Amino acid sequence: MTEPAGAGQPFPRAFLRVAGATLAQHQLSLVLALDCQRLICLARGTSPELIALQHAAEDAGLQFSIATGPGQLSGLVTANDEIVVVSEGLFVDPSQAAPLLEERGPVVLVQPVEGALAAGYERIDLNRAGAGLMRVPGQLVERLRELPVDCDIVSSLTRIALQSGVAMREVPAAARAGTYWRLVRTETEALELENEWLRARFADGPTSPGRLLARMGVVGFGSSLLHAGNASNALSLGVVALLAIAGGLGWFGLVWAGFVFTALAWLLGESSRLLRSVERQALGQLPPAIPRADVLVWLTDTVIALLILADTPRFEGQMVLSWLSVPVTFMLLLALLPRVVEGSAGRWMGDRMALGLLLAVFAAAGLLLPAVQVLSIVLIVTGLVLPARSRD
Repeated sequence: MTEPAGAGQPFPRAFLRVAGATLAQHQLSLVLALDCQRLICLARGTSPELIALQHAAEDAGLQFSIATGPGQLSGLVTANDEIVVVSEGLFVDPSQAAPLLEERGPVVLVQPVEGALAAGYERIDLNRAGAGLMRVPGQLVERLRELPVDCDIVSSLTRIALQSGVAMREVPAAARAGTYWRLVRTETEALELENEWLRARFADGPTSPGRLLARMGVVGFGSSLLHAGNASNALSLGVVALLAIAGGLGWFGLVWAGFVFTALAWLLGESSRLLRSVERQALGQLPPAIPRADVLVWLTDTVIALLILADTPRFEGQMVLSWLSVPVTFMLLLALLPRVVEGSAGRWMGDRMALGLLLAVFAAAGLLLPAVQVLSIVLIVTGLVLPARSRD
């Protein structure tokens, strides 16, 4: 972590940010995917970013060390060790890189030289350039002591490995395509990669109207939100605020407006879910047993049920269970059927933005209760019919 991130930028390129996390944190995800035991960073000294990386590594169960030169590095590595070397600024998808490093012992990953030099990779021979990753025996690190203290450790170790007979393996073109494998050198390149990565991750795939709008919002504004920090947390707080407003509107008899705010709350919650998935991937975190996004959906459903109840008259002598039955049954069906019915119908059933706007129209027209009863029947029929045939 010694190379500056472009002219006029004193901080190392390892701390450029992509999707809310530094490149070094993305590389930590690769290290964890490879089941490494220790993380050694080549750096001139400590910094707040490096200390944050140390805490993340130690929280993940790794030992953490800093090496300022080849002599110190060789003192940290024994002959019995095997080391994975990641070039500074490399952004790589662990699912693409890990299988290549786990196959058949020590290896130096390479790629065709065409285009690689312009992208910042180092030439190895006439036809090949490095790919920024290698796995070599620890005993080779000792030979770094023979070199000047200001040598390029990664480049020198690559040459030593090849001279010692470590095999070269070319990274498949598919693994290098798109945003899977990039060497980032400047803040401009980091921003371009981030935008492309978000588009590739969220732009395609089957969806529903609300999810489509959420994806468009994340692709369009996700970069700014992620750089601001705590993007998903801020959106989650926004969901709670909108649901509180929706409940207040229902209390004062503006049920149709309450449904509009629940639609907006669900849209914000879906955006929060997408951003949180980006943050988890960037930091190499596994999803929790109960994701926050699921809790927000449950809260949204609760508010929708309460709004329906607010517009449902209770007759004299009517039992409480009878009064509760219509909204509770309707929301339980909406929660259950997307797990049974797949394809387009299932996705539409789970789209609370579309549901909120639809219920707002019925509430404004004074037809909410009969509409909910009819929709409940439609959901039951859909659940009975669609599993027996094509769902798309």
